[in-house]
Order: sequence, then structure tokens, then C-alpha cells
Amino acid sequence: MPGTDDAAKAITAAVVDSFRDTPDPRLRELLQALVRHLHDYVREVRPTTREWERAVDYLTAVGQTCGPTRQEFILLSDVLGVSMLVETVNEQGGGTEGTVLGPFHVVASPPRASGDSIDLLGSGTPCVVALRVLSADGAPLAAASVDVWQCTEDGFYDVQQPDVQPPGNGRGLFRTDDEGRLWFRTVVPSHYPIPTDGPVGRLLVATGRHPYRPAHIHFVVDADGHRPLTTHVFVAGSPYQDSDAVFAVKDSLVVDFAQVDDVEKAHAHRVAAPFRMAEFDIVLEPGTAGDGR
Repeated sequence: MPGTDDAAKAITAAVVDSFRDTPDPRLRELLQALVRHLHDYVREVRPTTREWERAVDYLTAVGQTCGPTRQEFILLSDVLGVSMLVETVNEQGGGTEGTVLGPFHVVASPPRASGDSIDLLGSGTPCVVALRVLSADGAPLAAASVDVWQCTEDGFYDVQQPDVQPPGNGRGLFRTDDEGRLWFRTVVPSHYPIPTDGPVGRLLVATGRHPYRPAHIHFVVDADGHRPLTTHVFVAGSPYQDSDAVFAVKDSLVVDFAQVDDVEKAHAHRVAAPFRMAEFDIVLEPGTAGDGR
């Protein structure tokens, strides 16, 4: 109906114009674009009033599921591919590729020294992770902050099993040495399902999608004069690398966790042989914390 279409366009124009005096030009751009795209979506699919009420109820449920140890909105962003898209459009191509933060990041990881273990349970396949943090020109970055977190060999984070895992299990906040190096002891993580007991899980069931993520370790790396990086290292050969529920796998982030049988090398790393070992570099782009992120 022409009259209805004209009225709908007039509503959009009025809402866009309502933000014209927003003092911050970037905020004005973000809000006006959001209105235009959201209104285009409504005009395209023409949701019924009942459907829109259900959508609002769903978003309300997502918010109500959030808490100190769970971020359902991040999970929703992840399964819709938005988190990964934001990372991708902010890539500059000069360093290690980024990927999603995920819903289980804890702001205050326990400080640890290079060589420490983040495995507080003492079970599972022993694993050593050794890495260097470099600038894009190859220079080592000393005193870089490296925040690490991962699940157990059974696929659970500490916050998912407060009665089983001690707080901080699988987590550590490290600093690199003068050569940009650090290493830590852990266990090989497992593939696992994202939480399915909330609104995001219901969405996956309704759409016939599986909830699994391939095995990985999370990193947030920061150094003076460089853009902070949020990324993963994926365990080569893990199931679901070709169908990650949050679309976060990149070939450059897949690392071989090789078996090491050398007893002397095991002794040097304070683990028993055989053990698994992953060695890789993380490269940061020059810039500041606000550059494109």
C-alpha cells in the first residue's frame, strides 16, 4: 500500500533526524545508521505485532540470563556471527589475526609467573604452551601482558563448575620476559558445547544448529605502543574446526599440539613424559588501545 509505505518512510526519517544534534559525531553516525538498517529490516520482513513482542521478550530473557560469570549477550553476538564480523572489519593485516572474546572471560585473571601451571586440578594430558610476543617488525615485546583462559580436558570452564574447579583454574595473567617469551603448563583443552540452557541454546535448537566449539585456548595480549589483541589458538585436529558454532576459526590460528617423548625436555618444563607442546608467536600491530577496536 503506497500510503503505508510513505508513512513508514516518514517514521524512519523522523527518528534519524531526531539524532541530528548528537554532539559526538561518531555516536550520531552509529545511531542514525542503526535506525536506518533496523527500519529496513522491519519493512523487509514485516513482522506481526505478536512476532515483535516475542522478539522483545527474547532479548529480555537474554539480558536476564547475564550475570557475573556468564554473558548471554556476547553468546548471542557470537552465534549470529556479529562478534567475528566486528573482529574481521577491524583487522589491519599486520599481526596475528583476532577472534572472539567469548562469554567466559573473567576480568581479573590470577597473576602468574612464566613456567607456572594454570591447571589446578592435576589431571588430564600434560601440556606446555610456549610463545613469543613480537611487534610487526619482528622486535620482541618485553613486559607484554598476556591474559590466558581455557576449559578443562572435559570441556568446562571454572565458572561453569564452581563445585568442581577452584576459581582461576585454567586462567592466568602473565608478563613476557626481555625476549618477549613466556611459557606455562596446562592440559590439552577439549572441544565443548557453548551453554545451551538459556535463550541462545533455544535459538540453536529451533534452527537445527549444533552448539560445539573446537578445542582452543584464549588470549588477550597487550603491550605499550601496540593495539591490544583478542585471539585464540586452536588445537590442530580438533572436531568442529570446520563448523565452529561462533564462526571464529581462522587457518592461521590452528597450531599443532605435538606429542613430546623426550624425558630431558619434560624435566626442563617440569612435566612428565610424554606430554604435548604448542609453540607459536603472537604478533601485535603498532598503535594504541583505541585504534579501530
